[in-house]
Amino acid sequence: MPSAFEAAYAESLANPRGFWARAAEEIEWVRRPRAVLDETGAPFYRWFPGGMLNTASNALDLHVGAGRGEQPALIYDSPVTGSQRSFSYRELLDAVARFAGALRGLGVERGDRVLLYMPMIPEAVIGMLASARLGAVHSVVFGGFAAGELAQRIQHAEPRVVLTASCGIEPGRIVEYKPLLDEAISRASHKPDRCVVLQRPEHRAELSAARDVDWSELAGEAPVGPVPVQATEPLYILYTSGTTGTPKGVVRDNGGHAVALKWSLRHVYGMQPGDVFWAASDIGWVVGHSYIVYAPLFLGCTSILYEGKPVGTPDASAFWRVASEHRVNALFAAPTALRSIKREDPAAELPKRFDLSSLRTLFLAGERADPDTVGWAERALGVPVIDHWWQTETGWPVAANCVGLGALPVKHGSPTRPVPGYDVRVLDPEGGELPPGETGHLAIRLPLPPGCLRTLWQNDAGFQEQYLSRFPGFYETADAGHLDEDGYLWVMSRTDDIINVAGHRLSTGSMEEVLGSHPDVAECAVVGVADALKGQVPVGFVVLNSGTQREQGEILAELVARVRDRIGPVAAFKQACVVEKLPKTRSGKILRGTMRRIADGEAWRTPPTIDDPAALDEIERALASLGLPAGRDAPA
Repeated sequence: MPSAFEAAYAESLANPRGFWARAAEEIEWVRRPRAVLDETGAPFYRWFPGGMLNTASNALDLHVGAGRGEQPALIYDSPVTGSQRSFSYRELLDAVARFAGALRGLGVERGDRVLLYMPMIPEAVIGMLASARLGAVHSVVFGGFAAGELAQRIQHAEPRVVLTASCGIEPGRIVEYKPLLDEAISRASHKPDRCVVLQRPEHRAELSAARDVDWSELAGEAPVGPVPVQATEPLYILYTSGTTGTPKGVVRDNGGHAVALKWSLRHVYGMQPGDVFWAASDIGWVVGHSYIVYAPLFLGCTSILYEGKPVGTPDASAFWRVASEHRVNALFAAPTALRSIKREDPAAELPKRFDLSSLRTLFLAGERADPDTVGWAERALGVPVIDHWWQTETGWPVAANCVGLGALPVKHGSPTRPVPGYDVRVLDPEGGELPPGETGHLAIRLPLPPGCLRTLWQNDAGFQEQYLSRFPGFYETADAGHLDEDGYLWVMSRTDDIINVAGHRLSTGSMEEVLGSHPDVAECAVVGVADALKGQVPVGFVVLNSGTQREQGEILAELVARVRDRIGPVAAFKQACVVEKLPKTRSGKILRGTMRRIADGEAWRTPPTIDDPAALDEIERALASLGLPAGRDAPA
């Protein structure tokens, strides 16, 4: 007999309409769909056409009506302000319904856009759900963006109302949001009708009488009911990080999104109503949209909203403190966070100080989880550590070990098998399918399952050109990898991280796996640089574990030898250097593309999402020590 996973996966590809029709039974419909899938406008597929629902009602009203009103829906934990607050489903519903009434009083109607530029506070979640309650389209902009990137998104989304706070709070500093918002609005030709500003006690902003509204003045508004919308209408626009040129706003619909997210939390993550889920991310990113706000609330779980950086400040134990204190059942984090903790606590002593008996699983996503870090986390926690792979565009996992369908054997370095609904293929540059074991372009056969991007906001042509044109009939992920003989997927790198060394196509991800296995290495990155003889050669950058006493030269020699032994001389891996930190986005992804441009001596500009710009200067210095050229920051 096939396993539950194998049966579900086979049915999802052979009979997608039947498979997703059953999943849709879990959703509260105002009007049931007339069909499951409409292919008449391909490649613009529509899931659940004719159906009507309200997303916020499925997240809140449904559970209050079912008798779960007193269960915690959202727990706000803010070490940067020293405060915590818990919202029951009934309390959160009341706050959302009243704020939806306030938005309606400001002129927001079905289909209007509401832009949020807010820190990780409950009002941000309330604003998202209130927009959805009215049938409006929300667009959350990560609070770390500066005025230029914010202006670009205001210009493109054309929001009627902007929601913001007087400030964000980071360890050791306060970030004033209002001056950044004012500058962004001055740059954009589109001007929102109103800006609603939450005044935080840590800093009060000056308001403009003509445009700004104090959040507290809207507290007394009467609650409003949920507005039914078509399943195919947009729920939100999420601009991908580092957008340049024409903004790339991923559009998510209401119906397919609700069906897929609710199904995924139960079957991929193994959660049940009443469980506690913590996605240690930010609502400005897709993980925050999907697994801080929507999926936990659709399923009737308790979600943790954490304000602050859970690693590095004040110590490496914040993950374990939160998981213990709030009885977290499943934790979702980025591999870079675990590598940072591992660097400070290589012997895994800190988890022993906390009661983690409630924790059943740790999920990792955002970039490739190296086997050494996965192994460390398994030893530290004694629970399954599950690497999984997905993208902003897909909105939910493409490949994972679906614990809700029965966990499969783990292979370190692989996010396991494609998830039901995703027909993943490995293609050569001409679109031919590659056999098991051969690395190529990872692509997903159309139609994409429910919950994936429907198109790009105001840019159907760009959607087709960017994602669908290279391999007709497929969605191009821009990731590279292979499938093995057991059907396990191995995601090695972005396709532009496949380097050509003397005619050999090699993955920098496989080299990073070797470097990361060294006991003195906390994290690493490998980029290809131009070489007159071989075309490209790899260069490694490594961050060592705290307290490492050995000579750096000795460690680097061992790393070169390891790559030669495990991958072979063909890799031509001969250069590596030690750095204190790697340049990363604020969501924890290593900026390999920027590092590569620096190494090739190209002009580059500081990415808008970078966590610590000084890390780029360190890369320049490291390259100079190797005698390699280094680019210089180009004008913004």
